[in-house]
Amino acid sequence: MTDKQNRRQVLEAIGVAGVAALAGCSGGGDGGDGGDGSRLSWHAGGTGGTYFPLSNEIKTVVEENTDFSLNVQSTGASVENVGSLGDESADFALIQNDIAYFAKNGTGIDTFEGNAVENLQGVATLYPETITVVTLSGSGIESLSDLSGATINTGDLGSGTQVNANQILEAVGISDYNEQNAGFSQASEQLANGDIDAAFVVGGWPVGAIEELATTNDINIVPIQGDNRQAVKDAASWFADDTIPGGTYTGIDSDVETVAVQAMIATHAGVPADTVETVTGAIFDNVGELSIKTDFISADSAQDGMSIELHEGAAAYFDA
Repeated sequence: MTDKQNRRQVLEAIGVAGVAALAGCSGGGDGGDGGDGSRLSWHAGGTGGTYFPLSNEIKTVVEENTDFSLNVQSTGASVENVGSLGDESADFALIQNDIAYFAKNGTGIDTFEGNAVENLQGVATLYPETITVVTLSGSGIESLSDLSGATINTGDLGSGTQVNANQILEAVGISDYNEQNAGFSQASEQLANGDIDAAFVVGGWPVGAIEELATTNDINIVPIQGDNRQAVKDAASWFADDTIPGGTYTGIDSDVETVAVQAMIATHAGVPADTVETVTGAIFDNVGELSIKTDFISADSAQDGMSIELHEGAAAYFDA
């Protein structure tokens, strides 16, 4: 059995576990918190990425400016979060705009093929999620082509990171590699211990796990540029040009060209319109209280790259 067949089976298994019975999932949710309408469940991502700390800042803002409380949960991120929204065990979640499109339209990856998450709805887009390919200096990996035959952590099973990593590797013609799957923090440990050669990380820079790794190890960030960048964008329209500025991480003094997708807040159709409008307003009326990715987060740009239908509560806020 090939590595690609293994990955396909894994994604199918994730789909069965995380997105089961979605065809009829537009009703019956309890808000993920025992039916107390003032308590909302918010699914984030791994603790070493951007989703989790940003979600906790959003929790503070929402709780200080509304009567709602948010229960922020660490998860495997986008694909898992879509499943939680689909079965209504989460009220809100952070996901990638490409994963949102796949889920809503029942296409793109095996998890969602013929299994559209019909109750999935958008709230707002937030910031570019940069694709960062990290190695240690001295690994000999200077370009994507050098990843052939390598051991690569492509992200948590079923995460948007894993999906993007496999899309990028396929787009540039790399099929011979040993795939490992873990979150950003564990991937950093694997790199430091020599257990893997490279890791894909998808998140707004700076990503905490990479910052920590760079303080104790000499790292290298592999660029996605030139013909490779064009091949990636040709293969998937949701990838856009991005750059990691020099100085973002210790030891990386020059800008690194790469690509990005877009982070967004999603919800489901079962969340009341006034709840979504209130939470959305609390976030975007108080962006100044956030400290993460605030150069990108604003009401003016909150529909840029929105890939699915907007929830009526979010539409009421942005149209007001």
